Amino acid sequence: MDNKPLNRIKVVMAERMVSNKELGEMLGKDTATISRWVTNTSQPTLESRMEIAKALKCNIGDLVRMDDSTILRNQD
Repeated sequence: MDNKPLNRIKVVMAERMVSNKELGEMLGKDTATISRWVTNTSQPTLESRMEIAKALKCNIGDLVRMDDSTILRNQD
């Protein structure tokens, strides 16, 4: 298994110039939770990911890293 990040939350936050604290305030989460998400220590639930996408005004797909192996596995 590769060690690439599983999500792109940090990238989208940087593009939107939103800090961990600001995103936490938007979502009602503490900054430690946001930090775990952006460092890939833990992953947000699908519901949380939908809230993140809404707060950052992006598509949920923008928050997920997709590679060729992920695409192939999901083509059943």
